[in-house]
Amino acid sequence: MQITTLNPLATNLFRKARTLRKTKTDKGDASIIAHMLFVDDSESYSPISYQIQELKSLTRHRYRLVGYRSKLRISINRLIDVAFPELPSLVWSIHQKTSYALLLEYPSPQALANCHLTRLTNLLLKASKGKYSKEKAIALKELAANSIGTSNRSTDFELKQTIRLVQSLQIEIREVDKLIKLIIDELDSPIMSIPGISYTLAAFILAEIGDIHRFASPAKLLAFAGLEPSTYQSGNFTASHSSMVKRGSTYLRWAIMQSARLVCMRDATFGDYLAKKRSEGKHYYVALSHVSRKLIRVIFHLLLSNSTFIPQS
Repeated sequence: MQITTLNPLATNLFRKARTLRKTKTDKGDASIIAHMLFVDDSESYSPISYQIQELKSLTRHRYRLVGYRSKLRISINRLIDVAFPELPSLVWSIHQKTSYALLLEYPSPQALANCHLTRLTNLLLKASKGKYSKEKAIALKELAANSIGTSNRSTDFELKQTIRLVQSLQIEIREVDKLIKLIIDELDSPIMSIPGISYTLAAFILAEIGDIHRFASPAKLLAFAGLEPSTYQSGNFTASHSSMVKRGSTYLRWAIMQSARLVCMRDATFGDYLAKKRSEGKHYYVALSHVSRKLIRVIFHLLLSNSTFIPQS
């Protein structure tokens, strides 16, 4: 029995092209798929390894957890703006471990202003591992005493509960990362030799690509990632500036863009290429998309030849 996979976007456009009527039925879908099987040149489906299947499930689960954590952090920022808007000016980040420990103990400026200085100093020393001393505690108490923020029991409760949810999510994300690292070590993929690509980014890339032999060329892998530029031409006119297609895998596109940024920091060739595109007047993210395309070609070659990345001198 031969299984063939069809692109749902192509199937939808094929259905719309066959009729002007806005109709969609199971019988019509079956007919459209049957017609496409006769005219489409899609390759037959080949099962991927169980490690890749596990990575696909884990990476998407991690993506959702991180997204939920980001929303909770936005809620914390909102609550701080209401209750204690001066706090961000005195700490490195609201979302650092020390800030969370401080807010869980003293969620309002009133509680912070009235707390015992020795207790506050000890809390900061322990949470920051010695980075915040008595001077920081004194400054926090003075800032809290003159704060313009307004808080009540409900605000304090919501802030503390949201912080606990973020901390819980961080623990769960670390557990996911441990399992991802274990699977990546089992696969021993050559893309781990690229400087800047960590276990997490490698997991996203490998999970979305699957079997590299599904792609006949780097251009097809680029299209799958949605990183190729769109083309518009009519008569003698050809658009010189076109946006990214963004029709492929959202997860792969995100991972490649993040990897490109980090690889530029750690590899001179990629860093010089980014600087070259920036010197041409391109916006940072446009230049980074050019680096991403270059990185896609490198990844395609490494996976196809199962060879290690060698930095160019």
